[in-house]
Amino acid sequence: MMPPPQIYVEKTLAVIKPDAIHKASEIEAMILEAGFTIIKKKRLHLSPEQCSDFYAEHFGKQFFPSLTAFMSSGDIVVMILARNKAIACWREMIGPTSSEKARESRPNSIRAVYGTDDLKNAVHGSYSFSNAEREIHFMFPGEIVEPVPVGQQAKDYLSKFVNPTLLIGLTELCKKKPADPFLWLADWLLKHNPNQASVNEEIVVEILEENMAHKYIHVKLKVLSYNKISTLTIFIFCYNMLYVSYCVYYFCWNKQLILSCLFILKKYQA
Repeated sequence: MMPPPQIYVEKTLAVIKPDAIHKASEIEAMILEAGFTIIKKKRLHLSPEQCSDFYAEHFGKQFFPSLTAFMSSGDIVVMILARNKAIACWREMIGPTSSEKARESRPNSIRAVYGTDDLKNAVHGSYSFSNAEREIHFMFPGEIVEPVPVGQQAKDYLSKFVNPTLLIGLTELCKKKPADPFLWLADWLLKHNPNQASVNEEIVVEILEENMAHKYIHVKLKVLSYNKISTLTIFIFCYNMLYVSYCVYYFCWNKQLILSCLFILKKYQA
């Protein structure tokens, strides 16, 4: 099992509230200047019920009714931000919850510049990874929040999980010298996927058929047991090779390998 990544691209949710919506372009420019990447963005108007669900952890607190009423009073902009230590950096950038305290302690923070008070404080930011995961899924259902390994951790992952299988496949390719190397490598990787589904023993299920005088019908079922990542492994395998091929500068994969990966993905998806 891989050790936890030392450096990774983290995601967090950022919300520009109704009181600062007219300054959205300025705030987005500040976000980009701070080294964030805006992965996804949309403008929407939440209902009071949606605001209650989003801020459910504050239910029962004195400010809860005012908070939901304010957040549903106008349009908001929600964004998924990404960078190293995104959650902590975004929280640092927006400043304290109270706009007045922000002006005292963090005069250059977003809340100090654009906020008015504790409620109308311009922006929102997730305070932890679990909180960011929940909020991102709320605003962007189906979004993958897991951090993406980069740098040395990506290199370690490829060395441990990708390169051994790839090396065997490329060695066989050199030995066989097929007429169509792309198709051959695609088929080989599909057949030798180390995490592909394997068939276990057959299980015989005896079903009593009531209207057939206590005769048993034997139904043979083949049960698939999946190792580790299951059928998504081929996608992860190829995407990792492509990612390193043109995103990580210290890996030097050739053009044919990149085309092979693209062919595998296309063939497998079809």
